Parts: sequence; C-alpha cells; structure tokens
Amino acid sequence: MVQYEVTVLTGDRLNSTTLNNVFIKLVGTDGESDRKWLMGLKGASSFVRGAVSKFKVSCSTSLGKLVLIELDKKSLPLFPEDSWFCAKVEVKSPEGDIYSFPIYRWIADSKVHRFREGKVFEDNHHLGRYSRQQEIQQREEDYRWDAYAEKMPHSMKAKNPSSLPYEVQFSFTKDSEFFYTASTGLTELKLKGLDNRKEKWDNIDSINRVFCCKKTEISEYVQEHWKEDAFFGYQFLNGVNPMLIQLCTALPSNFPVTDDMVFPHGRCSLADEMKKGNIFLCDYKHLDGVKANTINGKKQYLMAPLVLLHKDPHDKLMPIAIQLKQTPSDDNPIFLPTDSEYDWLIAKIFVRSADFNEHQLNVHLLRTHLLAEVFAVSLLRNVPMVHPLSLCIPDDIAERGVEAVPNFYYRDDGLKIWDIIHRFVQGILNYYYKTDSEVEQDSELQKWILDIFEHGFLSQAETGIPQRFTCVTELVKFVTMVIFTCSAQHAAVNSGQFDYGGWMPNTPISLQLPPPTTKGTTSEATMLATFPDVNVTVQGMATLWLLSKQSSDFVPLGQYPEDHFTEEIPRKILKDFQMELEDLSGAIKARNKQLEMPYTCMDPAEIENSVAI
Repeated sequence: MVQYEVTVLTGDRLNSTTLNNVFIKLVGTDGESDRKWLMGLKGASSFVRGAVSKFKVSCSTSLGKLVLIELDKKSLPLFPEDSWFCAKVEVKSPEGDIYSFPIYRWIADSKVHRFREGKVFEDNHHLGRYSRQQEIQQREEDYRWDAYAEKMPHSMKAKNPSSLPYEVQFSFTKDSEFFYTASTGLTELKLKGLDNRKEKWDNIDSINRVFCCKKTEISEYVQEHWKEDAFFGYQFLNGVNPMLIQLCTALPSNFPVTDDMVFPHGRCSLADEMKKGNIFLCDYKHLDGVKANTINGKKQYLMAPLVLLHKDPHDKLMPIAIQLKQTPSDDNPIFLPTDSEYDWLIAKIFVRSADFNEHQLNVHLLRTHLLAEVFAVSLLRNVPMVHPLSLCIPDDIAERGVEAVPNFYYRDDGLKIWDIIHRFVQGILNYYYKTDSEVEQDSELQKWILDIFEHGFLSQAETGIPQRFTCVTELVKFVTMVIFTCSAQHAAVNSGQFDYGGWMPNTPISLQLPPPTTKGTTSEATMLATFPDVNVTVQGMATLWLLSKQSSDFVPLGQYPEDHFTEEIPRKILKDFQMELEDLSGAIKARNKQLEMPYTCMDPAEIENSVAI
C-alpha cells in the first residue's frame, strides 16, 4: 500500500463552510484511487471557513503522475445540502512530488466535480481531456450572451445578479458596502432637507453648504480654482477624462477661429503655434444630436462643443476659444477669454457638462465597464481554469499627438504601467507559448478572441480587433490591453469622479437653460438658473461619492488572493511584476509631493485589480 497526503484549504469567504461529508478521488496516469471520505481529526470542523485540513488516501500502488482530482459532497441525514467554497487542494505523492489543484469554486450540489492540476500541460489522459471539454460545455451554459441594446457590446445574460454563478457575484462585503455607502451618502444629504427640493440654486454659498458634507483634498482644491482657465485646461490632461484632447495641426472647417480672436495683439499666429505643436483641440462631436433628458418636468440641454487650447510659455494649457455647437452660425458665437466674465464662464460650464456626459457614456461606461464585461464573459465561456490566459495607451497617445505635452501625468504614469504589465504578460505567455504556431493551434484561445470580435465589437473589422491570433507578439499586446483596460484605465477614469465632480459647478451633470446665442446676456443669475436643480445636484454628488469610494475588500493591481500560479518560473515573473509596481508607486508618491495638486489615479497602490464597481 502507498499513501497520498491530501491538504484541503477552505476559502475565507463568508459562508464558505460546509457541514456535508466531502469525498475525493485521485486520478493519475497509471490508475485512480477509490472514492475516499475525507474524515479527519477535526471532524465537522474540517471544512469551516479558512480551515486547512490534512487527510490520508491509501492506494494499492502508485497512481503515476496525477492528472486530476474528483470532489463531491453529500449531506448528512436531517441536514440540508449547503454550499462549500473550496480554495485549493494539495496532494503529496509517495514519491514526494507536490501537486497543486486550484479550485476557487462553490460546490453547492452533490455532483462529481473534476479539477485538473495547476500546471499547464497537454491533456494526454482521456479523463483530462474529457474534464476540459466538460468544463467548457458547462461554462458555455452558465455564461451566455445577451444583446442588451442595438449596436452595443453584448452583455452576460442573467435575470438578476443573484441568478449569476456564485463565482462572479459581488462578495457579500462589497454588496453590503455598496448599498450602505449609497444609503449613508444620501442620508447625510437628506438630513439637510435637500433631496426633494426641485428648485434652482439661489446663490453659490448654498451650494457650498451642501459641498461641506463630503469633500476630499482634491475636491477642495477644485472648489477654489474651478473658474481659472489654467485649471480648466489642466483637467483635459489629468481629470477624469484625459482621452479627448489631441494635437491640432489644422482647424476643423466648422470651427472658424481667427488670429484676431485668439491673439489680438499680433504677438503670434495660429499657423505658427500649430507648427510648434502648441495648439490642441477637444471636439465633442459624438454628442451632436444626442437628446437631453427632462428632469423635474424641465427640459435639459446638452451641447457638442469644440474647445481650442494653447500651451503657453509657462507650459500651461489655456483655453483660447469655445464654440458650443458643431455648426457655425450667427447664433452660435465663439466665446473667448476676452469676453465678459460670465459669458466666458458659462461657455466653460457647458463644456464641463458635455465632458461629464462624454466621460460617463463613452470613456467610463463603454470603454471600461462594457468592454471589460465582454473580455471576462468570453474568457469564462471559452477558456478552462488551467490555461495560460486566465485599448492600447501607447498607440492612443501617439495617435492623438500628445507625446510631448508637459504635465500630462495620466500619460506619464499610464505608459509606465503599460510597460510593466507588458513585461509581465510577455514573461508569462512566452513561458507557455514557445512558438507562433502554438498560439495559432490553441483552439480555446482562438475561440476567445473570435467571441470578443463578434460579441464585443459586433464583427466590425474597422475596430482593429483581430478575429484570430497569429503570433505570440500579437497575443501579448492584446492581453496587455485587456489587463490595462480593466485595471489602470478604469482607475484613471473612475477614482477621481468625486474629486472633480463633488463641487457641482465644476462638473454639472445636467444643465437646464440653453446656451446664450449672443454675447453680453449672461450674469451670475443666469449661471445659477442654468445649473441643475438642488435635488439633482445632491443626488449626483451622492452617486459620484459612491462610485469613487474604495471598498474594504479592495485588491490592488498585481495582487492575486487566489493562488493560481503553481510553477516556479511564473511565480518568479509574478513576484518581479509586483516589485516593479511597488517601485513605480514609490516614484509616483515622491513626485506628487512636489505638485500643487497630486495625481494619484495611476498609482499602482490605488489601482483596483479589476473593474470592481
């Protein structure tokens, strides 16, 4: 007789415990064990939350190289069947070899569940191949596509969050905190009797009294500087939407700005400044024709502005012209810094409101949340657990021509994070894929990218998304993009939302008067009447606070609570990845100490490991 030492680790999630009887079978290249009841000295506490329990499994002869294990459980008489979250099983063979089986699954029934060893290898054993096929078939059943809206990325089909497989539901902690934060945020505002007030703001001081309920170091800075042109320009680089600004080498035909407008004293010309790379454009053309909502029975107004900016000799990005609608006309004036205080300020307010909508709909929702769901659902559908794979900022920065803009911390930090992720992905994938042909012949990998192309990008070839992978280099870049999008990019456009939007005048979520059609007609009263009503303002503030708040089960980029990597070289690559992120975090913190306003969104220590909210 030979003995195998089996160690079972129960997860540390809430309700991970099982009081059912647990059984195991070991399957190797030379045979398999009997189904063994795992009864140890701990008795009923063997599989409580966080438990690490050891057992012996006896076999008449060695099973050879272990291929997989089978786990199942049975309820005791008079006891209900429960759910057990098994984290990992480790098996030590009589020869002294250690086999690690990452589980990280809820087992809620009495069926037999097969789990393969954590190392990635070809499935030469028939049960290994069968297990892999079974897993994919079950995943295709559990994770199905749904066309939520025409011309939008497809989403996961589910009646409600509780109908999703246990593994992809929010943790109890995150779920509870989400509703608690929303409730307390609104409660604090309700105490001031503002949530039902549908009237306009009567003065800025009233807005300030609400703002005092919730504020951050950055939001206080925003409140003090929101009217300043330099801060207005700064937000295109380091606010929550750094994705729109681009180098301007020629004015759009629908934006007839002249030298006399922006350089009235003839000190320079637009043509010369364009040649020097000092002129930049923000064009909100995607919003043209978008119908605004009706709130509190009042029609709202959303513009599609064009903004021209100039990098001055002090390296500050200054707005020099704003046109609020796409079609030039007599009733669509080009606003200038030389206009009256409130003409110029109201133009900037309409831009900030447009930026809020562009950011939420395109940059935040579409380009992180909806695409992240596509990447994840396709991965869950097509790639089994033991597989090498568990919007590219360099290209984007180059395409927009903003490589040399000073004080662009989103770009500087983002490119460094991209490089670190790229080295990590390259190391891992080069370990598993030695040749391009191995990539081409990986059917599960090819199904994954085709699923993304069809359901995420609706088979549109012009998106640049490949339909199949032909080489390791292409795969590395795509996987880097997925990780960057779902972590760093989401952090860049999500975590600062309350910082920049908590002070409503800087980022009004809606506006309820049309823009002026002639200059000289605006005043502070006009501005206050244009702002959203009191209740809309406080609801917006509470929402941005909720979206920006870090949960207590926050996991930073590069940290993996679930231990899926079992081989020495990948574990070393992961350790190097974590050290590089730690070094970058230290460098960013040191830089921020020298800045008037720190840029923390791309600090690896502050980046969530996924699109978690």
